[in-house]
Amino acid sequence: MIKELWRNVTSPWAEIASLRSENTDLRRQLSERDAIIAQLTERIAELERRLGLNSSNSSKPPSSDGLRKKPSPRSLRTQGKKKSGGQPGHDGQTLKQVDNPDEKLIHTVLCCSECGADLSAVVIDKVQKRQVFDIPLPKIIITEHQIEIKTCSQCRRQESSSFPDNLKAPVQYGDRIKAAAIYLQHQHFIPEDRLSELLVDVFAIPISTATLAKMGERFSEQLAPFEARVLDFLKYAHVKNLDETSYRIGGKTKWLHVLCNEQATHYRAGLNRGDMPVGLTGTVVHDHFKSYYRLDNVEHGLCNAHHLRELKALSEIEEEPWAKKMAQLLRIVGKVSKQSRVQAKLIVQLEHWYEQIIAHGLAYHESQVPLHKGARGRQKRRIGHNLLIRLRDYKCDVLRCLSDPLVPFTNNQAEQDIRMMKVKQKISGGFRTEQGAEDFCRIRSFLSTARKQGGNLLESIKLAINGSFNFEFG
Repeated sequence: MIKELWRNVTSPWAEIASLRSENTDLRRQLSERDAIIAQLTERIAELERRLGLNSSNSSKPPSSDGLRKKPSPRSLRTQGKKKSGGQPGHDGQTLKQVDNPDEKLIHTVLCCSECGADLSAVVIDKVQKRQVFDIPLPKIIITEHQIEIKTCSQCRRQESSSFPDNLKAPVQYGDRIKAAAIYLQHQHFIPEDRLSELLVDVFAIPISTATLAKMGERFSEQLAPFEARVLDFLKYAHVKNLDETSYRIGGKTKWLHVLCNEQATHYRAGLNRGDMPVGLTGTVVHDHFKSYYRLDNVEHGLCNAHHLRELKALSEIEEEPWAKKMAQLLRIVGKVSKQSRVQAKLIVQLEHWYEQIIAHGLAYHESQVPLHKGARGRQKRRIGHNLLIRLRDYKCDVLRCLSDPLVPFTNNQAEQDIRMMKVKQKISGGFRTEQGAEDFCRIRSFLSTARKQGGNLLESIKLAINGSFNFEFG
């Protein structure tokens, strides 16, 4: 009897203990599932953000956009008041007739088409002209150089005149052929085998691929003094632009670096991305690659085109309220920086507005639910939060174009100079040897600089082959 009473008393307590244990297990399982759901939610948001990125709101190249239908273009530039196309007073490039053509073909009227009367002796009433612009059939000009050999009538010594210094072999190609081959191969990236076919089809010149490669190697050797002079000029220039891109050399990923401004360009191949140039002074403009901040004795200017693209993504994808305001401010900064001199009062106002937007953005992110923290490492921050901290900590570099009118608003100069190197990579895939990459970089440095100096590239190459070309830097 007592045992039954005790069993009836203890049975509910045992059941309660079992329910409590089961409740604890369920709570633990729910907590684990909540953590997994939070991680998956963050991962889904990250993947959706990647899907929303394209060349207009990130640093991805246009080729990565693929063939899918693109949305209506929304340029980062604000719409101007002028209509698209040529403006009033703009000199057109329409083909026009010339007064003194090289050749005239007269088409005579011999008879009347109505009655058949002879019109060959009838006086001409008027003439209508139509002109055709064309190029003559290319013709190779072979010049033979002869030197005289004479015997002295007094001492019987043989004397001879001498060949020009640039004539080294019994038969060789002229400077214009060499210049054309180098121009087509290194400016327009025509591969050696296709270039060999082109020279035969267009000029009837059979040149082997090995000879074409040798032309490039010899031209690169001749450009060594030029390369040193350009590099020395850029090192001491007040403002220079820096950028880098991956490159395949010998089947391995290496890096191509560019140092440039509006007057000159210098390319070099590096073993790694952080292989920084040495001896720079003045201000360097770049896209906030941290290794550039290891450079000594320089000030920094950051590319605001990169900032505008990141802000566009934050406005369109995350819909963060501060991003649109910051983009508007940076566009104003870009317009103001084009002035020869910005008033100090205006700079103070823009900086105050800048700091206010940063403060509002940081307050917005601090009010958000923190992201999931892993077992190791620091607390992860949202992309917009990281951008805000960068804009806050590097405010002087972001707004450098206001205090120094020579510092550009963007790093577009370096991006434009490095773009054609990526075209070369897409065509050929890379270089077999480091020497081939260095030769190509040196020749491209010459071509880019010659273009900036306003010279004709074909003529510039010919003069450089003769050793008579010279750049005058301002």
